[in-house]
Amino acid sequence: MLVLNGSDVLKSASMQEMVAAVEEAYHIYEENGYQMPLRTHFTIRNHSVLFMPCSTNEAAGAKIVSVFPDNKDRPVTQGAVLLVDSRNGSMKTLMDGTVLTGLRTGAIGGAAAKYLAPSDAKTAGLIGTGYQGLYQLAGVCTARNIENIFLFNRTPSNIPPFIRRFKTLIPNIPVHIAKSARELAEKADILITATSSATPVLPEEDLYDGKLVIGIGSYQPHMREFPDALLKNLKSIYIDSHDAAKESGDVDSRLKTIPFSKIVTQKVKPDPNTLQVFKSTGMALFDLVAAETVYKKAIQLGIGQMLDF
Repeated sequence: MLVLNGSDVLKSASMQEMVAAVEEAYHIYEENGYQMPLRTHFTIRNHSVLFMPCSTNEAAGAKIVSVFPDNKDRPVTQGAVLLVDSRNGSMKTLMDGTVLTGLRTGAIGGAAAKYLAPSDAKTAGLIGTGYQGLYQLAGVCTARNIENIFLFNRTPSNIPPFIRRFKTLIPNIPVHIAKSARELAEKADILITATSSATPVLPEEDLYDGKLVIGIGSYQPHMREFPDALLKNLKSIYIDSHDAAKESGDVDSRLKTIPFSKIVTQKVKPDPNTLQVFKSTGMALFDLVAAETVYKKAIQLGIGQMLDF
């Protein structure tokens, strides 16, 4: 079995390759070419632990992931991914699921920006400067020609170390600190929310016409990042899977939900110059296709440690 730590995962796949893997997953989703049982969810002292199995015609495996929003010195989301050899049932790789989750979720945001952002989008704004926000910006900057980035966080002291980490991934794009969520919403063409807030983090004002809003953080019904001002004039919302409509408090039941797989497969064509809203809660299919991509590249490059069991 090949073991890949976080550093190995980063060496084995670029963000561009992860965006391509996410697009492949959307094609599989649209064609119903997968098995994906409902993820098992339980709590530890009000924190979440999930077990997410999946298989396709090409791969099989599972991710176990923990979500501890109160973490200060460790990522909020941590995990491990195990892939099964579909030819003989052997365990072929165990990899760091924390980094993989960051990469594939960032790539989900990148794919949303690729297909939904305004044609002239040059600025991106992020609310929530945690671990996931880092890869969200990397994904959007990979998919679109971003010239300026704006950041806002309710804890301002978290922003300088975030900028330092981001500069190790994307060194050449200017990063600005917004004084408020309103300033960020005014200046950014692409707005990203990556928090676990129970109350909206974007302002209750009419500031969103012609923009793309990507919601990544909220993953339970009591969590909500989107304000009423964003949703009130919206007729439809794009979701990464049908489960997102059930799991996130940001998906208003009055809205028409459109699986993003229909955008990737060109069955639905959006108008990128009107307000577009995309909501993701993730699914095991993304992890499986992303992990298989990393595994194949690691084998090709000779990365990781081979262990016998």
